Amino acid sequence: MGPMIEDDIMPVFLINGFLEAGKTAFLTFTMGQDYFQTEGKTLLIVCEEGDTEYDEELLKETGTAVVYMDDISQMTPERLTELELLYNPERVLIEWNGMWNQDDLRIPEDWTIYQQITIVDGSTIDLYLKNMKPLFGAMLRNTELVIVNRCDGISEEQLGIYRRTLKAMGRQADIVFETSEGEVEPELTEEDLPYDMKADVIRIAPEHYGIWYIDCMDNPERYTGRVVEFTAMVMKSPEFPKNYFVPGRMAMTCCEADMAFLGFICKAREARLLENRQWVKVRAKVALEYWKDYGGEGPVLYAESVTPDQEIKDVVQF
Repeated sequence: MGPMIEDDIMPVFLINGFLEAGKTAFLTFTMGQDYFQTEGKTLLIVCEEGDTEYDEELLKETGTAVVYMDDISQMTPERLTELELLYNPERVLIEWNGMWNQDDLRIPEDWTIYQQITIVDGSTIDLYLKNMKPLFGAMLRNTELVIVNRCDGISEEQLGIYRRTLKAMGRQADIVFETSEGEVEPELTEEDLPYDMKADVIRIAPEHYGIWYIDCMDNPERYTGRVVEFTAMVMKSPEFPKNYFVPGRMAMTCCEADMAFLGFICKAREARLLENRQWVKVRAKVALEYWKDYGGEGPVLYAESVTPDQEIKDVVQF
């Protein structure tokens, strides 16, 4: 389960998702795996009573104590600290209730969320995306892995749309789709993209900006060395080296309150002349390079031209 954990920190593994998504089954499977075994005790906090019960034998074998929480008001740092003193666990697992807003989760100061995994039922994902996007957004915001199960009978094209939507809400997440046969990989091929990848200059229409942003983040090698052209808003920061800015657009990742600025760093002669929030047309060559704000490699744009352009009123769609 990742690198060694500091002694004074209580590692928390948070599994979230809506009711009946398969969280209990996932945790039961994980608890039985060799890599998950540990010398000490595990405290499992279950925030909703699902249809699936935890197996008493498994709990005994893995040294796991289960505590049920019926209401989010019980999930206070004080109560959690009491449980820690009572059970003295080496780690804590939380099976989160999808109907509670995860932004309201409060844990003791010496607890740290070490890994977060979201389980999604592919057969009901549409329903939740339409009706419960804010709750979904809170679950996905810091998740590292999204497992979408029960994807049988869903077309690859539809799975591709789900991937982009989930990726917009949880940008650092790996997303895995599973059918009863195993994993499926909804590949967005170059032919599927709504702009011409064979063109000398790949022109990205305003309504396709979201698709381009997610695809370029997911498959940067596809764009490396290619020239793209799009309209975006200027963001500058004193922290950027000189000649750099970010052309990007505001996107509603899950709800009105959750707007994010999506853009890649761009080097341009014109950077110092640009004003924050100004709209420009950028034509740039894409490179894949280390950039500290990405925490690794990512798309870096080298502008061939940056010229004033009309504002785009719409927010980005995925």
